[in-house]
Amino acid sequence: MDMRFRFLGGADSIGRMGMTMEGNGKTSLFEYGMSPTKPPEYPLECSRVGHVFLTHCHLDHCGMIPRICGRDNCELFTTPLTAEVSEIMMNDSLKIAKAENYPLPYTKGDIDRTMKNVVPLTFGDTIELNGLDITMHTAGHIPGAAMFEIAGDTTTVYSGDIHTISTRLVGPARPVDCENLFIEGTYGGRIHTPRKTVEDAFLDKIAEVTDRGGRVLIPCFATGRTQEMMLLLRNTGYDMWVDGMGRSVSRLYMNYPEYLLDHKKFKGARRVFQEVRNPNMRSLSGKGEVIVTTGGMLDGGPVLGYLRELGKNPKNAVLLVGYQAEDTNGRMLMETGSVMMDGVPFKVECEIHKYDFSAHADHEQIVDFVRRCDPDNVILMHSETRELFEKDLKDDYNVLLPKLGEEFTLDV
Repeated sequence: MDMRFRFLGGADSIGRMGMTMEGNGKTSLFEYGMSPTKPPEYPLECSRVGHVFLTHCHLDHCGMIPRICGRDNCELFTTPLTAEVSEIMMNDSLKIAKAENYPLPYTKGDIDRTMKNVVPLTFGDTIELNGLDITMHTAGHIPGAAMFEIAGDTTTVYSGDIHTISTRLVGPARPVDCENLFIEGTYGGRIHTPRKTVEDAFLDKIAEVTDRGGRVLIPCFATGRTQEMMLLLRNTGYDMWVDGMGRSVSRLYMNYPEYLLDHKKFKGARRVFQEVRNPNMRSLSGKGEVIVTTGGMLDGGPVLGYLRELGKNPKNAVLLVGYQAEDTNGRMLMETGSVMMDGVPFKVECEIHKYDFSAHADHEQIVDFVRRCDPDNVILMHSETRELFEKDLKDDYNVLLPKLGEEFTLDV
């Protein structure tokens, strides 16, 4: 049957993902996120929908779902781990909006209705919906992240964010034979340095800093990157602390061992990190050798307090391990060596380094994944450099680069 698709966000940009699928009198929504800029950026308004599909819990995919599920009282299909972590992220977004005096995108009641409407699925599960069979597959990326396979007259795959290699935290996404492939292109035109090379350089820098009497501050995303760093550092023997929302997410991960590559190793990693359970403990954690803390882009969370103290000493180091979006303190730190604190530039005197621990597939990995899925149509999304994939794919596939708000039709 013919289905009409429309991107409400995240087509030719990274962030605020959202896509509708409409046909046979029914409309479904795939993701509905926000870009956590200042102020936040939201996707286009969404018409009434019957169902929502969520691949994972990062804000650019889940952050605006309560606006829809709260309004339409519709079912939300996702993994139980993604649902629980998303609830934390949604409540935190509401708290930030109130603190920054932004218009509230939804209410606490909307979040509660969203969680009541969760239909938990796990990898390999298939449901029948509106004449289509929908199967969930692992996407790699972070624990609980999923791809959706939609089987009707043809097979369509919606990837969300994917990684095609094993990390210390999760295994890889696997290709699915399909006619239509919606695929992310976050790293279009870029190739990751081999993971082992990055890890070795990162660990060598920590050893160098601690040997000279310095401390290492590692700003991290709460979901995925915090836990990846804990696993990497678990056998190093440093005095290590973890602070911020990453602690809560780590506790949730322990409840879902099936979504971790090695639950036993992660349990051991948690054991060697000391948790900062209240603000008073930061006088102790600030004296530790290694501090892993949210937020990953230095725009909020405990990281700014640590940076204010540790950033004054040239013996110390800030090691950035995640994507730093434009107009964030993390990007400002990389480009100018300063961050904004309380509206005033703060010069960071310690060492600053960036390491590529991306949870996304790079350009070559995406191209290889497409070839192994072998679709007829490749729809590229979640990318500012989608055009760079065309030269590698256009001879063998029909490549679509839909614009924001543009409706297009596929046989599903």
